[in-house]
Amino acid sequence: MVKPTRRKAREQAMRRTSVVGAVVNLGLSVVKVGVGIVGHSAALVADGIHSLSDLATDVMVWFAATYSNQPPDREHPYGHGRIETALTVALGAVLMLTALGLLVDAGQRALDSTRLPSPSPIVLVIAALSILVKEALYRYTLHVAVQHQSDLLRANAWHHRSDAISSVVVLVGVAGSLLGFRYLDAFAAAGVALMIAHVAWSLIRRATRELIDTGLEPERLRAIRALISEVEGVHGLPLLRTRSMAGRIVLDAHVQVGPQLSVSEGHQIGMYVRDRLLASRHDIIDVTIHVDLEDEEQEQRTRGLPLRREVVRQLRECWSGLIPEEAFAHLDLHYFAGKVGVDVVLEWEPGTDIDPHQTAARLQQAAQQLQWLGEVRAHLR
Repeated sequence: MVKPTRRKAREQAMRRTSVVGAVVNLGLSVVKVGVGIVGHSAALVADGIHSLSDLATDVMVWFAATYSNQPPDREHPYGHGRIETALTVALGAVLMLTALGLLVDAGQRALDSTRLPSPSPIVLVIAALSILVKEALYRYTLHVAVQHQSDLLRANAWHHRSDAISSVVVLVGVAGSLLGFRYLDAFAAAGVALMIAHVAWSLIRRATRELIDTGLEPERLRAIRALISEVEGVHGLPLLRTRSMAGRIVLDAHVQVGPQLSVSEGHQIGMYVRDRLLASRHDIIDVTIHVDLEDEEQEQRTRGLPLRREVVRQLRECWSGLIPEEAFAHLDLHYFAGKVGVDVVLEWEPGTDIDPHQTAARLQQAAQQLQWLGEVRAHLR
């Protein structure tokens, strides 16, 4: 899981960017809407509303920073990252409705020449100022988003850039309107609305894919597969499942190892794979590794074989008097090729003559009626 120090740093960074963005967007929206109304520019008013929607996203980021970075608890074992994802969907929905409203208003203005007054030159100055400020805000927010692996911050950064682009459209439209092409201001407003709709759709699509546990992109999966396959002892990777939580990755993998490995060695390989994945990328926050046998077909053949209690019960009946009773507590079982192989460990006492091969042969013969029994081997210690 995410370390507390990293989680705290992420929360503080999200709060800081949201406050900076809110202050900037509030100032820009007031100036744009006010100058747009006084300067008779529908495009600048639309752009001001766009900045106001940016203010709403900054509030969402602040809220997400407070709640989505909380540590896991009993009801949320994977953490609270999906709060950030849900807020991203809400942000996209608000933006889409805003875009539709602006588009309808721009269409009505284009169809009604009485609603096309000539904008004032001051609109050009405000649009140019908005481009510079929003581009700077975009670069700052994107830097923090990349540093802390936050999709919501990344989306908010692009929202800032879309505002900068919309201001470029406003600049062009108002300039054309001042030159006598009065319809350009309405067209510019429609262009801004379409840009907002595009951003909204992108946010909704990406966040919705995350909410329904869509896996990672093929190139990212290939990189993760390569990391796992390079670990010594890993012979295959039959299953790799991934999902995202607020831009961070949760994955589980089945790694194949040799069928004759001990439980502890197979577990060690699995732990090494897990540690390597967590150390390789800061956006991987949780890894579950399941260790499989190398041959999947052999796994299917071992299904239904008895577990230790039943194995020992049946062997005790067959081997009564052939080995000491305490030896039954130290049998090593190997499930392989549709059979249960058994290693018998016997205590060697000085002065006794025990042949492990002969002992194993006698035990094999005594239990030949057990259909599930594989090779029997005897060992001295």
